[in-house]
Amino acid sequence: MNPLKSLCPLALLMTSFILPSGKISAAEKGNIAVKNGDKIAFMGDSITQAGKRKGGYCQLVLSALKDQGIEAAPVFAGISGHKSNQMLARLEKDVLQHKPDWMTLSCGVNDVWHGKRGVDLESYKKNIAEIVNRAHKAGVKVMLLTSTMIGEDQSNAMNQKLAGYNAFIKALAKEKKCLLADLNANMQEGLKKFPADAPKGKQLTSDGVHMNKAGNIMMARGVAKAFGLTDQQLDQSAKNWK
Repeated sequence: MNPLKSLCPLALLMTSFILPSGKISAAEKGNIAVKNGDKIAFMGDSITQAGKRKGGYCQLVLSALKDQGIEAAPVFAGISGHKSNQMLARLEKDVLQHKPDWMTLSCGVNDVWHGKRGVDLESYKKNIAEIVNRAHKAGVKVMLLTSTMIGEDQSNAMNQKLAGYNAFIKALAKEKKCLLADLNANMQEGLKKFPADAPKGKQLTSDGVHMNKAGNIMMARGVAKAFGLTDQQLDQSAKNWK
């Protein structure tokens, strides 16, 4: 029997190859974008707000950087329920006045999920572009995160609508030369690692939207890889994430 098949889905998300001894790390080669002493602001909604807790994706990213000798100072700027218009309104207070070197921006789930109280795509585009422009003007480097799913079913109506918002994020990252963590694609790929007969709906989330342990690991790997860490380095870090 293939030994990988005996691993639980969470282990499959965390395990890949071991970094060969003597191999020069990305940090040593200068390929990791975050430098020792940098400050990272994590801007987002309730998913990011929860990400500052022990085992949350923000903490796991900081831990993975630390494993590479990079001590980064966090600015936690996630607020439950927030949409792009609200993040734009509080950008100065919650992010820019702290003078971070980096900002990760996770925004879009509530813009779609809140329906009539949400933010339409054209307004979302203007809000996100303005957030990026103001951050860049303040000298803050930006990583854009595509939004994770609304229910662990890509075919549902909300995820189909969210696809347009994520397409814009990817286009904007290219236009503005931002780093990109395509967490939506990572989530869809991660769901495939679970057995076909596994209970549906809570593989990577606790309620279809907010991350469970496996979901936080998925997000952390995506963000850390976008910063320049390798799968091998993250496999080593994942041993401590258990």
